[in-house]
Amino acid sequence: MADIGKINHLTVIREVDFGLYLDGENLDSILLPIRYVPKGIKVGDSLDVFIYLDSEDRLIATTETPKVMVGECAHLKVVSTTPIGAFVDWGLSKDLLVPFGEQVQPMEVGQRYPVFAFIDAQTNRITGSTKIGRHFKEKALYLSPNQPVEFLIYQRTDLGYMGIIENRCLGLLFHQDILQPINIGDRLKGFVKEIRHDKKVTLCLQLQGQEARDELSQQILDDLKANSGTSTLTDKSTPEAIYKKFNASKASYKRALGSLYKQRLIKIEKDKITLL
Repeated sequence: MADIGKINHLTVIREVDFGLYLDGENLDSILLPIRYVPKGIKVGDSLDVFIYLDSEDRLIATTETPKVMVGECAHLKVVSTTPIGAFVDWGLSKDLLVPFGEQVQPMEVGQRYPVFAFIDAQTNRITGSTKIGRHFKEKALYLSPNQPVEFLIYQRTDLGYMGIIENRCLGLLFHQDILQPINIGDRLKGFVKEIRHDKKVTLCLQLQGQEARDELSQQILDDLKANSGTSTLTDKSTPEAIYKKFNASKASYKRALGSLYKQRLIKIEKDKITLL
């Protein structure tokens, strides 16, 4: 079954002067314009194509890959505005429309916004929306604490930043759990910190608990062994230097150093730490 707004593996059924017709299965035959036809492709061959509707509502296939597909969200740039809405660059020759009714606020040319792609039920066209909360819920879907996830930052709030977790649901990254500069549109790797009683998800950029502390301690030991047993990164170093080296907060680093010191594995001095 072929899907509009997705990558489909389709078979060439007919060749014409202006391209190839593909077996669109439930969607009937679909034109792949000649400018997208790879060299050497002939009737009977199969290839991966993205399907969408052109300006005349005809099904069109392309071998180009868009920046966002139906059911996904991406940070896209506005290239023009019209009386019906804003058009964003999604990587295809035909820009993606975000109607005024799907805009949180009026979109401006040259600015980037998190845009969700969906199929409009009335027009059957792929449409964009910046009303992320309309399309994603804040409740956990098959997630569990400490699970590794990727998420797209789409909104800043008083508490922190909201992220779209793997195009499945929304989660909150609290300010106190942020160890690096963050911007709207950033794609980050992190973890599910907590699933609250109301099923809402709290995110973090580092694992929590003893497992994470043990892992950081081992990283410190490995770094010392690789550098003749000495490091100038101490408990007095800046949070930025610590994060750059170990992707950890200064507090976590100090706890790991304290643990290693108590185990008599390192010596902590004013300007360096030394492996014992």
